[in-house]
Amino acid sequence: MGLPQRFILVLLSIYLYSASVVNTQQEFKIQSVKLIIEPRNDVTAGTNVTLRCQATVSTSTEKGPIREYTILKNDKIVYTKTIGSSEDFVYQLHNARVFSTGLYQCKLDIQGDTKLSKAQRLNVQGLSQPVLHLEMNVVNEGEEVQATCIAPGEIGSFIFFFFDNDEQMSRVEGLSNQAKTTFRLSSGGIHKIHCSYKIRTAEDTFPSTKSNNVTVSVKELSITPVLKISPDSTIYEGDHLNISCSAQNFHSSSEGYKLFLSQGTKLLRTGNSTINHNMVAVPKVSEALTFDCRVEMRNVEKYTKKAISVVELFSVPSLTMFPTEIFQGEIMTLTCNSERFASQRINREDLEYTLYPSKNLPSSGKPGVFNVKALQNDFNYTCSAEAKGIKKDSKTLMIRPKVHVSALKISIEDKVILKKSITILCQSNGSLPINYTLFKDNVQVGTKVIRERNRQAVFMDVINKPGEIQYRCEAKNSLHSNKTGSSQHLSVNVIVPLSLMTLTVIPTPLAISEGEDLRFICSVNGTGPVTFKWYRTGSAVPLQTNTTTETYSSFVIKPVSKNDSDKYYCEASNGANKVRSENVDVQVLMALWKKMLIIVACLLLLSVLLLVASMLYIKSKRDAVSFYDGKEGRVTNGTRHSMASVPADISNRSSYSIPATV
Repeated sequence: MGLPQRFILVLLSIYLYSASVVNTQQEFKIQSVKLIIEPRNDVTAGTNVTLRCQATVSTSTEKGPIREYTILKNDKIVYTKTIGSSEDFVYQLHNARVFSTGLYQCKLDIQGDTKLSKAQRLNVQGLSQPVLHLEMNVVNEGEEVQATCIAPGEIGSFIFFFFDNDEQMSRVEGLSNQAKTTFRLSSGGIHKIHCSYKIRTAEDTFPSTKSNNVTVSVKELSITPVLKISPDSTIYEGDHLNISCSAQNFHSSSEGYKLFLSQGTKLLRTGNSTINHNMVAVPKVSEALTFDCRVEMRNVEKYTKKAISVVELFSVPSLTMFPTEIFQGEIMTLTCNSERFASQRINREDLEYTLYPSKNLPSSGKPGVFNVKALQNDFNYTCSAEAKGIKKDSKTLMIRPKVHVSALKISIEDKVILKKSITILCQSNGSLPINYTLFKDNVQVGTKVIRERNRQAVFMDVINKPGEIQYRCEAKNSLHSNKTGSSQHLSVNVIVPLSLMTLTVIPTPLAISEGEDLRFICSVNGTGPVTFKWYRTGSAVPLQTNTTTETYSSFVIKPVSKNDSDKYYCEASNGANKVRSENVDVQVLMALWKKMLIIVACLLLLSVLLLVASMLYIKSKRDAVSFYDGKEGRVTNGTRHSMASVPADISNRSSYSIPATV
């Protein structure tokens, strides 16, 4: 074959391979996946169930792609299979059981593209009846019995129960449909044994019915425990008890047994033959003495019990004190006494009482009575009663001596103002509770009970009249004693609020002149000490401050000047209130000597002016006479340099003079 033919064959092979690759890369689309349960969703146990998975797939070629189907139950994979056809996928559940109950789904996977069907629930109802088998039907008491319980045809997770006459004996769990157990039947007679089971699913637990009953006959052991207590009549506290525990009707010589003797939960003795135990009878409070005799053989245990009542020889003593309230250093009486005693065995005089501690106790002459001096701090006492070798102790009596009230103090908060509420405080040292009583001028005002430490008794009062008031506190913390603590008298001066304030100015504001002393007198109604302050309007700084016990005070400006003209007022306060006067307008007049000086100066000035005017007038007169004397006999004729004759009387005037009168 030539080179051209070979080249043509290669090209043809490449073309055919490319065509085959294009054909294999077909397109598809999973439209739907549906799961159908046949014959139905609710079936009885033993039914053959079919899970049919129907899928609709669109493809680009006649030959469909390879499909992978998966069956899921309760979201867990049950079965997976790959097929090449488009037929329905079928999964068979042969002989469906209750364990098959659940939610099923079908999943289709084509080349990584998956689709899941809707969930369908399968309900399988009915469990098979369990079957019970026993190895033996006749056993000896205490002998082991093996039992097997079977759940025919069932699968799943099981819980088996075994019963003896409806009383559960054991429980076995597992994945197998049968369970084995062993048990002992301890009592003789006929026993009916049965079993049952439960199957657990992911959602619920399903119980079965009861199995068949299997009858087991148990041969009882002939051995019997025997318990004897002596004496068997009335038993008193302190009596000696003889107790024996034994077994009878025991005929086997090859087997042994063991005995146990107990009192309540206390094991007294054990043994392989008769047990004897001696003890002194001691009563239990509101309870009899219970003894237990047990015999154990072949894992079989038999017992017998007896209860005896023990009469108390005498009761537990009680320790009391009188008086019930005691103060430091006082004498008290402690009494130790047993209220009840068995008169058939002892007399009251047989009881001996002892007090603890018992150092240097004064004798009272009566049994069980002790005189004790209270200490400075808390202390404990106990006592005992004893008769016929039996000794009983009382409960501990804790004594807390009280402390009498002392260092009683009385005080008042704030200031005492007429018709205003005041707070009086009383406080003292001593044991609580403390009763406080307040007196005002020896008249009781009120009482308070203080039950907490470091608390003061607080009293409220109102004083309606001025003057000196005396308060006093009394304190008492004993119910059986008249002893009280009394405070010192607290004297208080009632502050009367200020009123009717007046401001007087001396001299009167209309007659004040420079150089005089100006006096302001401020007076009020009320009680001192009073603080007076004088102000000039427009200034917050007082001109003068004065505190006095009087209800008036004064302020002096000396000497006064025109600059002191202004409005003035005063304020007064005494702790109860503050009052302010009206403004007083002060205008300072000019001094008298200044007025006289001005008048004199004015008169002098007027005199000077008059003198100057007179001199000027006289001078003007003289100038006029000399002017006419120079022109005598010359009269102009109406022309510039003409003269006319002057009368003879005018020409002779310069020689007449009249003194000027001023």
